[in-house]
Amino acid sequence: MLLLASLVAGPAAAQQSSPDADEPPPYSVLGKLGLDVESPDGNHALHVWFRTQLRFSTPFNADPRTPEEFEAPSQTSFDVQRIRIKLEGHAYRPWLKYAFEYDFKSDLLDIQLTLARYRSFQLRVGQWKANYNRERVDSSGKQQLVDRSIVNREFTVDRQPGVMVFGHLFEGSLGDSWYYVGAFSGNGANASNDDSRLMWLARYQWNFLGRDLSFSQSDVEYHEKPAGSLALAAVDNRSPYTRFSTQGGGQLDGFETGGPGRYDLRQYLQEFAFKYRGFSFQQEWHAKEIDDNDTGVVTKLRGAYAAAGFLPWAAWKAFPRPLEFALRWAFVDPDRSVSDDDRTEWTFGANWFFSGHDNKLTADVSWLALEQVGAPTLRDTRFRFQWDVSF
Repeated sequence: MLLLASLVAGPAAAQQSSPDADEPPPYSVLGKLGLDVESPDGNHALHVWFRTQLRFSTPFNADPRTPEEFEAPSQTSFDVQRIRIKLEGHAYRPWLKYAFEYDFKSDLLDIQLTLARYRSFQLRVGQWKANYNRERVDSSGKQQLVDRSIVNREFTVDRQPGVMVFGHLFEGSLGDSWYYVGAFSGNGANASNDDSRLMWLARYQWNFLGRDLSFSQSDVEYHEKPAGSLALAAVDNRSPYTRFSTQGGGQLDGFETGGPGRYDLRQYLQEFAFKYRGFSFQQEWHAKEIDDNDTGVVTKLRGAYAAAGFLPWAAWKAFPRPLEFALRWAFVDPDRSVSDDDRTEWTFGANWFFSGHDNKLTADVSWLALEQVGAPTLRDTRFRFQWDVSF
């Protein structure tokens, strides 16, 4: 695709520079980030860019979940956490949209085709992050802290192949809202279904102030008028898996590898988000029930997080405009039938935005704890520093 774009852009640039050219160039090259190629009639467009995350962490990177991980020897690491290529655009008509994302460290992430002729009724097919909860749908490049909370691993439904209808209703009014209804394979990214059951998803998001709130953390846009959303969502699925990630289906701690249809999952979400004049806040509450069809055991999980950020220059002009401070609290109860097995997180961080989320430095410190049954609570502290840049 890059080669094709360069071949097209070359003659276009030559024609644009020629004063004798009577015909418009077949394509024009635009954009400040990555590469934009667009036809004169606007019916074809392609935007290509790369993104990478370079991360330093100590004494560990991933969130510890077990006593063994809390007590493991310290490790200081430098990682290329993500390196990705993204393509977005439309073909034949502006309302026939496509998107593609590939991670060179893992595999194909997203490939989707969206029919968006009507704002209130759109159709999407392909593979993408199922529109369940805000924290997961928010791009890793638009996070407020170095990475997502400890809630994400237990409750995300992540990327799934499937089909979804969605739309934006009553725009600009007090009833301004989005709806999403989808059917997915339910076995995770790059995997087909293994039985007759599908994953069913429903989400309703009410923009209660009449202004849409995009899936992006921090108020780098600086909302002059307040914008907020309140969402409810639910998922029903049967598969061999109890959790999902970028790598596909997997198991939560304490669950065995399953055969086709072993686990029934039911999940519920309440979500709130708000932005106004440099201040941002978002919160999620999760409940999840896992039925093991082989053993008959039912496990109930719950979790929640709340995160806030603030651009201090909005209140005190002495602060530099690129600086943001952020704070997050989160907890996970992996099994409500067992007392004192909760995990908690407190994370404080700061961002320096060179060019919004497209080029930023993030540093954060996390205080992580694991309550144990009949044993002392384990605690640890982690420091991370990250450069996230798109080009």
